[in-house]
Amino acid sequence: MTIVVGYVPTPEGEAALDAAIAEASLRHEPLHVVNSARGDVLADPRFASEQTLDQVRAKLDAAGVVYEVEQRVAGHEASDEIVDAADRVGASLIVIGLRRRTPTGKLITGSQAQRILLDAHCPVLAVKAHY
Repeated sequence: MTIVVGYVPTPEGEAALDAAIAEASLRHEPLHVVNSARGDVLADPRFASEQTLDQVRAKLDAAGVVYEVEQRVAGHEASDEIVDAADRVGASLIVIGLRRRTPTGKLITGSQAQRILLDAHCPVLAVKAHY
């Protein structure tokens, strides 16, 4: 089995990556790191630079886990990309990071985390960032 982690270059993404590394080590399972950007925007701050991905790979190498990094620009929502990746690799777990938002903010902008929780076919571990 494989653990899928949704990574974005934010404190929430780092918290998700750290939790996923811990779970991969505990379960002796490989990690599948997903970073995506919507294809219909000119610049998406969720899309990690090559330098950032090199830092992610260095962290994964130092942890000694087996991993694969997938970066996609497909025009889909991040939640769809993560759930699709989990289905494709037969994930045992999805790990995502959460940020604090007001109830009104969730209503207006929607919630990628909520969509993952509802659509995933495997357990989801949601972690908060430490500020």
